[in-house]
Amino acid sequence: MAAHRSLGASGEGIRRQVFFVSLGGFDLHDNLSGQHPVLLAQLDEALAQLDADLGALQMRDQVTAFTASDFGRTLSSNGDGSDHGWGAHHFVMGGAVQGGRFWGAWPEVTDHDTGAQNIGQGRLLPTMAVDHLAEALARWMGVTDAASLARIAPHRAAFPGASPLAGLL
Repeated sequence: MAAHRSLGASGEGIRRQVFFVSLGGFDLHDNLSGQHPVLLAQLDEALAQLDADLGALQMRDQVTAFTASDFGRTLSSNGDGSDHGWGAHHFVMGGAVQGGRFWGAWPEVTDHDTGAQNIGQGRLLPTMAVDHLAEALARWMGVTDAASLARIAPHRAAFPGASPLAGLL
């Protein structure tokens, strides 16, 4: 994992710092069954160490960690891996997180080409936007005005109604 940059408070009323860390290699068109468990083990080890360090510093309630990706993966195999998909899942961790449960709607998938969210070839339509996560995190960081939230999560309006992540943080 490599740290990229930190965006911190600069007198603009920002109360939180943001750190970006990356772990590549998840674009597994090939060798999915061999490489994916290795990558998840790396992620698990890193998050466990972060949690232990935050616990030792008594800072768990002040830090929220989350995963992000620019695409999901298909449920069906392309022979040795999977292809780019739409629906995905993310991990959110921290003392402020109301966790220990699955947030969102579990997709109905009976085989690789059926189910309410499945549009074929194992590609799932998402039941919420990643913008819901962006909005929840922005609110946790102190963003409250509607115009700023609309810039941060512009696609949130395509999923009308109360955010399914209200109460996450």
